Amino acid sequence: MAGTVVFDLDGTLADTSADLIAAANACFAARGIDVALDPVADALTAFHGGRAMLRAGYGRMGSEMLLPPGAEDEDFPRLLSHYGENIAVHTKLYPGVEETLDRLQADGHILAVCTNKPGALAEALLDALGVRGRFASMIAADTLPVRKPDPRPYHAAVERAGGRVAASFLVGDTETDRKTATAAGVKVALVSFGPEGEGISRLAPDALIAHFEELPELARLWLG
Repeated sequence: MAGTVVFDLDGTLADTSADLIAAANACFAARGIDVALDPVADALTAFHGGRAMLRAGYGRMGSEMLLPPGAEDEDFPRLLSHYGENIAVHTKLYPGVEETLDRLQADGHILAVCTNKPGALAEALLDALGVRGRFASMIAADTLPVRKPDPRPYHAAVERAGGRVAASFLVGDTETDRKTATAAGVKVALVSFGPEGEGISRLAPDALIAHFEELPELARLWLG
C-alpha cells in the first residue's frame, strides 16, 4: 500500500534564495546601508529565514554606522512585504520536480508540504510555481502554534492529506528537517543539491539524494 511523501519547500522543492536575498537587500538599501547579501554565497543564510538575513547584513555594517533601536523588528515585516510582492522573480523548481511528483502520484502516493515559511507566502509561491494542486495538504510556520522541528506540523501534514504517519517520510534539506523526522519517528531523505550540497551528509540521513528522479524508487522501497 502506498504512503505519504512530505516535502519541505525552500531549498528542497525550489531554490528561493535569490528572491529571499533580494528582499533583505531592499531593506538595507532603504536604510542607506551600503551592504548586500549575495544570492549564492549567502544562500544558506537565506534558508534560515528573514531575521537571519537581516542580522547577517547588519553584521557587515561599518563601525561608523549605528542602527536605531528596534531596526530588526521594523525591517522584518518590510522584508516579508517586499518578498511577497516579488516571490517568484528568480525562484525556480529544482530540476525534475514536476516529473517526480507525477511519478509519485502515479504510484499511488499522497503528497504534502511541511514548511517553516509563513502560510500566505508558501501558498503564493506554490501557486506561482504551478504546483499547489499537486499537494493534498500544506502546513506552514503559522498553521499551528508550533513549527518544525516540533513533530506536530509534520503529523498534521500527513493526517490532513489523508495519510498515516507510520507510512510516510520527509524530504528536506536542513538540520531542521533531520530533527523533525527524528521527532516524528519517520525516515528522512535529504537533498544534496540544496545550499549545503554534499555537506548535508554530516547529518546522517536515512538517504541522500542528488536528483529528484531518485525519489520514486526510494518511495517504493520505503512505502511499498
